[in-house]
Amino acid sequence: MDGHSLAYRAFFALPAENFTTAGGQPTNAIYGFASMLANTLRDEQPTHFAVAFDVSRKTWRSQDFPEYKANRSKTPDEFKGQVELIGELLDTMNAVRFAVDGFEADDIIATLATQAEAAGFEVLIVTGDRDSFQLVSDHVTVLYPTKGVSELTRFTPDKVREKYGLSPQQYPDFAALRGDPSDNLPGIPGVGEKTATKWISQFGSFAELVERADEVKGKAGQALRDHLEAVKLNRHLTELVRDVELPKAVADLERSPYDRSALKGFLEVLEIRNPSLRERLLAVDPGAVEEEPPAPEAGIELDGAVLGAGELGPWLERHGDRPLGVATVAAWALGVGDVSEIALATADGPAAWFDTTRLDEADDRAFAAWLADPARPKVLHNAKDVLRVFPEHGWRVEGITMDTALAAYLVKPGRRSFALDALSVEYLHRELAPAAADGQLAFGTDEQAEADALMSQARAVLDLGEALGGRLEEVGATGLLHDVELPTSALLARLERAGISADRAHLEKMEQQFAGAVQQAVKEAHDSVGHEFNLGSPKQLQEVFFGELNLPKTKKTKTGYTTDADALAWLAAQTEHELPVIMLRHREQARLRSTVEGLIKTIAADGRIHTTFSQIVAATGRLSSTEPNLQNVPVRTDEGRAIRHGFVVGEGYEALMTADYSQIELRVMAHLSEDQGLIDAFTSGEDLHTTVASQVFGVGRDAVDAEMRRKIKAMSYGLAYGLSAFGLSQQLNIDAGEARALMDTYFERFGGVRDYLRRVVDEARATGYTQTMLGRRRYLPDLNSDNRQRREAAERMALNAPIQGTAADIVKVAMLGVDRALIEAGLTSRMLLQVHDEIVLELAPGERTEVERIVRHEMAGAVELRAPLDVSVGVGPDWESAAH
Repeated sequence: MDGHSLAYRAFFALPAENFTTAGGQPTNAIYGFASMLANTLRDEQPTHFAVAFDVSRKTWRSQDFPEYKANRSKTPDEFKGQVELIGELLDTMNAVRFAVDGFEADDIIATLATQAEAAGFEVLIVTGDRDSFQLVSDHVTVLYPTKGVSELTRFTPDKVREKYGLSPQQYPDFAALRGDPSDNLPGIPGVGEKTATKWISQFGSFAELVERADEVKGKAGQALRDHLEAVKLNRHLTELVRDVELPKAVADLERSPYDRSALKGFLEVLEIRNPSLRERLLAVDPGAVEEEPPAPEAGIELDGAVLGAGELGPWLERHGDRPLGVATVAAWALGVGDVSEIALATADGPAAWFDTTRLDEADDRAFAAWLADPARPKVLHNAKDVLRVFPEHGWRVEGITMDTALAAYLVKPGRRSFALDALSVEYLHRELAPAAADGQLAFGTDEQAEADALMSQARAVLDLGEALGGRLEEVGATGLLHDVELPTSALLARLERAGISADRAHLEKMEQQFAGAVQQAVKEAHDSVGHEFNLGSPKQLQEVFFGELNLPKTKKTKTGYTTDADALAWLAAQTEHELPVIMLRHREQARLRSTVEGLIKTIAADGRIHTTFSQIVAATGRLSSTEPNLQNVPVRTDEGRAIRHGFVVGEGYEALMTADYSQIELRVMAHLSEDQGLIDAFTSGEDLHTTVASQVFGVGRDAVDAEMRRKIKAMSYGLAYGLSAFGLSQQLNIDAGEARALMDTYFERFGGVRDYLRRVVDEARATGYTQTMLGRRRYLPDLNSDNRQRREAAERMALNAPIQGTAADIVKVAMLGVDRALIEAGLTSRMLLQVHDEIVLELAPGERTEVERIVRHEMAGAVELRAPLDVSVGVGPDWESAAH
């Protein structure tokens, strides 16, 4: 296989934006190469196999002809590094790979093919380079990609003749005459492929043609004679070297079994989790058939028992005093949940599985007592899911000492997946069999197999907890897990069970209103151009905007000129045509309609919306929500505020209360930078942005106008989010020079901020991570990347993570403090939501004053900052009315 050729084809066949790890490493070339590799090994079943790579563009050809390949564009940054990783992939498969200084992969392949054919082998060459056609013979076939990375055409001698009208041996003669723009080999002016083929057919060979060049008539013949030296050089360069000195002979290329553990680990690290690709790669492992089933790793033999009625209590008496791993099969939807199967596992073998519907009263009491005992250690994966659903069975859970999903998140927050099977492969080198989903056994699966699978998961959770415990110590996050994340998980489970009451009639009215606005925008768009078209079709929009209306061209993409929101806003500013404005309104109304439709669909039978919170999505530590995503509800628009009126106080309660921090990110930035000017601006009691603007622009506070304040507000928040001068210029619609001057003036006044921002990036580049006040780390390996785009993105993250992460930590600490104080005070009022740093509570009758006192006290005192935390509180019958 020609490694470079196929990797490059894969790179351009698969969009990099769809194949990138959470850390920013593109994997499209790796994925495409691996897919082609798996398919080829499956279809051809070779006994011997090798991959050849180029070392660099400095080869014997570039020495003989310095312009060789000189026209090729610079290798894309996103491609760099992927070839090296493909090499690592091949190493896990124990595949031989070659790269020889001074030679191209073609020369290595030519050498191997020549040696193999002489040794009696049938030879297959997989390459996207047509120069290899000269190697084709009765025993050498070229598999040439003709459709992306998925379709290979077999070039035999007959196929070469059919395609070019020449024999494989004549192909380099033909190529020399034709020239090759991709290699920067000049052709003969006025001489195309047909003429080149005719000459070679007529004279039999390039050498004979050169010898008898005077016999070629007309302008073409004169052009040949005029360029004879150039085409003779072409012929020299197109001939592949067949005697490259290689460290291994053909006999050494026999395929051998994979290092399957290393292969799985490689795929997991690069977040390549497509089951089909994984299965195809493993299926062609030469050791897969002959390989004996691996002996169980020391210490993971399971003495599993499927428990019947009356057997759980005695099992817990024997094993329940030691830490147990817990795995469940549970379902949760629209505020209602159920757990159908539970598995428990010890560290030394004994494990148990039971069906919750078969528990007798004694079992249920014993299990409930074990769960509620804080002295009985329990290790879970995604403990919140258990804490949310177990109360449906009347079970309360205490004594959770480890949540392996949360622990893995704190160890490596940039991961895309925290699934148990992936973590088991990475940390335990152990592959898990899938258990049932939503309590349903797969068709044909016996109960014992299902029980074994779930008990293996429980054991993996326990072992993973031990492995991650050591990693948590290494990164200094043990306290963060036990003091913040685990208690937050328990609190979020209660929030999800409680939900928030929804006014269905109000939301349905909003949905109809937005639907009407969408239809009105469609009608106006059609009227504006005089005919109907599909507003949701990018192709039709391009035809209307840039074909019919001839509006200014926007940014070019693979599918044409873009019509995204930024492009529409630019067109609206550049032209007087009404269509861009109509399109922006159409998309906004359609988005709002979709948001409201989603809210209505998630109203449960109890009339409440039960969102699902996640602690392990945002690398900064912020919480997110799904089903529905409450962060999608706009805060600053009239329509968004109207939607928020649909979240109302529930029956038995008298009002909703909202509480959030004022300018928490900027207060954190002031604290971390220790800039006295910014701290003084906060403690002055005056409007922050006006105070800062007066100092930056050198005018009195009364002279600060709205535009000055807007610029400074954008600047201050932009710095907290790692905004560049270019980003600021885009946000303020000013040129980059003015934005840079504004930043320089800002830093002249607030030098502590400048010094902090420089320091945090330098420290992160040295250590590899940033850290919040509470010790939450974010690892940023791309800070030292050779790829400028990835390096600058990592620098923005380094600026952003300590500020955003500290703000997220403060909100969690505040939530825990408020919840604990409400319980200790014996109040019925409860917390319902946490969205955009805002906490929403439901107030019981007569408790407003005490709850407000608790909320202000706990939130303001969550941490001590040099720029003290400021809390805003509001009360009302619905979410919007309670805004402050």
